[in-house]
This record gives sequence, C-alpha cells and structure tokens, in this order.
Amino acid sequence: MTREKIWNIARRQSAADLNCAAEDFLKTESLVVLSEKKPDARKYLELPFSCQLVSYGSNVVASVSPPYREIAERYIRAYPAVNCFETPHLNALSEALAPLGQKLCFMAEYFLPEPDALRDLPCACELRLLHPADFRELYLPQWSNALCEKRKELDVLGVGAYAEGELVGFAGCSADCADMWQIGVDVLPSWRRQGIAAAVTSRLAREILDRDKVPFYCAAWSNLPSVRNALHSGFRPAWVELTAKPAAFVDKLNEG
Repeated sequence: MTREKIWNIARRQSAADLNCAAEDFLKTESLVVLSEKKPDARKYLELPFSCQLVSYGSNVVASVSPPYREIAERYIRAYPAVNCFETPHLNALSEALAPLGQKLCFMAEYFLPEPDALRDLPCACELRLLHPADFRELYLPQWSNALCEKRKELDVLGVGAYAEGELVGFAGCSADCADMWQIGVDVLPSWRRQGIAAAVTSRLAREILDRDKVPFYCAAWSNLPSVRNALHSGFRPAWVELTAKPAAFVDKLNEG
C-alpha cells in the first residue's frame, strides 16, 4: 500500500466522520459542516457532534450541530488553522461554548504509517501474532490500551511480546471502520524502555497493511512516550482532532 493510498483512505474516513468531502481537508480556507450520523463513520464516535474540529494541516473543518454553527464559524475565521488548537485561543472557544452547556474535552494527534519507515525492530522477546481467540482472557487493566472491553467485537488482531512464556508487551488493533484499524499498545512497567512497544507496534502495523487495511495510532499531544513510540515504529503525524462534550460529561471525567 502506497503512502498516497494510505492518506487518501484516511481523509475519506475523516470525511465520513465529519459529514464533509475528503477534498475539504486539502483546502486552504477553513469551513463548517453540519454533523450527521453516518453508517460508515468510526464506530466509537458519538454522532452527531456538538462541535468537532479536525485539521490535516492546511485548514480546519468544523463539524457541528446547528446550535453551535455560529460559534464555530466565528472561531475558525478568527485564527489561523494551527492556532485553533492551542491556547490562548482555545479559551475563547471554551467561553463561547459554556452558555450552551458544552466544554472542550478531548484533543488528540493521529498518526499514519510511513511505508518506507516500517521495518522489523530489534526485540529481546519472542513476538507472536494473536487473534481474538488468543486474547479472550486478556481484557485486564494492564492491557486496557491494546484491547477495549466495551467493544470486544472490534478487536481483531494483536502482536504479543513474550519473555519465558509470559506476556510482557501487547499491541492490539480494533476494526473501528471498514478500511482503518486503530492500534493501541501496553507494556508491563518492569519491561518498558527496552524497545518492546515499538517492536510490537511496527509488527502489527505491517500485519494490518498486509490485510489491505490502514493502521492508525492516536496519542494525546502531551503523552510523549506514546508519541515517541509512534515515531519510532514508523508512524508520522497526520491529523489532529478537538472534541467538545456536554459539561456534565467533562465534569464526570474530572471527578477522577
């Protein structure tokens, strides 16, 4: 699979998620579209969005419900695309959303594989390809990034790192949409900083591509270990997302 095909598939999926056209992410002018429930959107998304901002670097596409359209229009017209995802401007968006019962919630960076950068990485552990029957008993806290208990049916493939028969690192992927599988990875604390995360991530990415699917990887911008793992594994930054949620939802998260 070529780099061009990977990026085209990703933009097409983002378009399905946001209810816009894939070409909209290549424009220089930012735009607002109305969010709708779409059958081909990523399965874990809660649609329609109240206010969702996405950028592949050249502009911002805001997918919104009608009550938030004017706020989003005003915001994306006021600032350059890159500044729409950073403070102090985020404060202005947060203040505008507050009277309508919304707060800014999630902000993440997404990564796509660079085909020429994917390679076998050294690892002292034995790597094993795992299928759903193999990780049926692995829905445990230590593997909560690699597997999702709430959406077990989407977990389709994994790569485990074993030391003397013990699973010490695990990368798993979920079939979140028709053409793209999302990778999550966990390594036991005592086995970190030994290249295990990158080894299982890169191996899983290649296995996904061999199945003619696009692997993608998500990290909070402040999660530097995860970002470093993405880069070391052969992934490169592709797009960013900013999500607003009801204030009650955000407040619940902040309860700890």
